[in-house]
Amino acid sequence: MSPSAISGPAHLFRLAGKCFSFVESTYKYEFCPFHNVTQHEQTFRWNAYSGILGIWHEWEIDNNTFIGMWMREGDSCETKSRQTKVHLVCGRSNKLAYVSEPSTCVYSLTFETPLVCHPHSLLVYPTLTEALQKKWDEAEQLLYDELITDQGYRKMLKKIFEEAGLLKATEEKEVEKQNKKIGFEFETVEKCSKEYKQLSEEIKTLKDLLSQHGIAYKGNLAENTSVEHVSHKLATAVTTLLNGSKDDEHLRGDTGVWNDTV
Repeated sequence: MSPSAISGPAHLFRLAGKCFSFVESTYKYEFCPFHNVTQHEQTFRWNAYSGILGIWHEWEIDNNTFIGMWMREGDSCETKSRQTKVHLVCGRSNKLAYVSEPSTCVYSLTFETPLVCHPHSLLVYPTLTEALQKKWDEAEQLLYDELITDQGYRKMLKKIFEEAGLLKATEEKEVEKQNKKIGFEFETVEKCSKEYKQLSEEIKTLKDLLSQHGIAYKGNLAENTSVEHVSHKLATAVTTLLNGSKDDEHLRGDTGVWNDTV
């Protein structure tokens, strides 16, 4: 895998092509900005480790600020690849100051440099082209006018950062699939209102169907009362009613605890 293109604050580009070392115990770590991070075991063992802890991949961004450089797709480590997050902090000189491994095969490096001492040195907005800044301004206005949700706003920013080459575009199908299991999320207020209205009508229809069979539905205040949960529960109640299962007996006033209930 080749390193990603150089991106981010222009004043950091001068670090490209340079490497900085840090020795801890029997290991020597080397950080080459916008290229990779390597580790070399300095022992006389026949199988001393020497390899790549990550290749320059993308920035980590939070609150309009570059907060770290991600080096990914390093050497294989059990079932995954080694990766490293590099934190940039203010310092008198350029040097690799600290290395740790917070979790297996995921490393954390602290790199000191005077290039990030200015309070605005790691802001994202100034690094964007005029066209992308305009897109960001438009997203801010949409959020202010409550025409998009926070989730929609974050998604728009992610696309802007990807277009700028600050983030790598990733497959989101699995993430979206997981989100659907947790609950409904909407990019705009309009979509949210439309879905809520549709679900509310569905709940009313299900309640009417139960009433026709002389069954009063009562929700438990301690349980999940979200629209999609209530809709699902009512649908289940109607299904069991039509199938004539023992749950139907429960709905008709049984004490509520079955012997085979775990």
